[in-house]
Amino acid sequence: MSIAAREVRVELGERSYSILIGDGLLLQTGELAKQVHIPTGSAVLLVTDDHVAAAGHLERTRASLERAGYRVTDMVIRAGESSKNYSEAAKVFDRAFQAGLDRQSVIFALGGGVVGDLAGFVAATYMRGIRFIQLPTTVLAHDSSVGGKVAVNHPQGKNMIGAFHQPKLVVYDTSSLQTLPLREVRSGMAEVIKHGIIWDVEFFSWFEFHLDDLLALKTDVIGEMLARSCEIKAAVVAKDETEQNLRAILNFGHTLGHAIEALSQYGTYTHGEAVSIGMVYAAELSFALGRCDRITVERIRSLLMRTGLPITIPDNLDAKDLLESMKHDKKAAGGKLAFVLTSGIGHVETVSDVTEKWIVTKLAELRGSQE
Repeated sequence: MSIAAREVRVELGERSYSILIGDGLLLQTGELAKQVHIPTGSAVLLVTDDHVAAAGHLERTRASLERAGYRVTDMVIRAGESSKNYSEAAKVFDRAFQAGLDRQSVIFALGGGVVGDLAGFVAATYMRGIRFIQLPTTVLAHDSSVGGKVAVNHPQGKNMIGAFHQPKLVVYDTSSLQTLPLREVRSGMAEVIKHGIIWDVEFFSWFEFHLDDLLALKTDVIGEMLARSCEIKAAVVAKDETEQNLRAILNFGHTLGHAIEALSQYGTYTHGEAVSIGMVYAAELSFALGRCDRITVERIRSLLMRTGLPITIPDNLDAKDLLESMKHDKKAAGGKLAFVLTSGIGHVETVSDVTEKWIVTKLAELRGSQE
């Protein structure tokens, strides 16, 4: 790439691609698309949400693509997890047909995880699969935009209908983060913390030390954080693209987190907030089963609290309802739940022999005050 940016590679043979991280990259979207051999003159679809559009990112990105010679049709969906469903996907399909997209066309996903998952799902299935490019605008999307998991939600479970469809390129303009509400910044940090827990104790320690600067979105530390977090995600995906074994560790905290999102009807908690609660639960379960020490649990708990994330299960969610929802988790097999548990910061494994009694007991214990 000739444009100055941090570059992280996702090595998947012929499906390999770059993650570019830098300030002002949305203004270079058209040139970057040409560098990955998207033919000019192609009809392209640019999908975003109303919050991203209101911040001016849609206008800037569209102008860049048009300057490069692309024929752009855009579509704006309502922001939020409630838009990641069948009916919204059908509208995007309709827009793709109206735009005249063919098998040489590309869908650009400009926004957070919802936009990326929804637009990617359409790209994976339109004409049996066309290319797409991820343009993440949230901290959380550093995780969701990398690795090729695309999906829509079902009332019975999150991301239950989807595919593995790798993007052609990921362009991460760090200046877009400056328009995020603090709650969204904190939510995205949950997945960064997760990457430290599952893979890299030094990165976890670095995050502990730099937390104040990270929450203030200081450019240098944000760029370093995103690059390292993407490197971890890329390393895991390169070893296990379709989640046959190792990639499941990326779901640390997600078994309970997804259940909380589903039972809250995808509206009360952000994804990162739900995963934060799920990570504390997974750590407590790890300790209860003798897999880690108390210091590990308290470091995880403390960092999430300092970040401003919730760490206890909401009182209005019943333990048995959560258990039933977790049974729809994609790691479940043969009627048995599987949890990603930690043996210490930087080390996790998937465990499938946790009894329902232990699960319900720890769910009950994790309710109430965060003090």
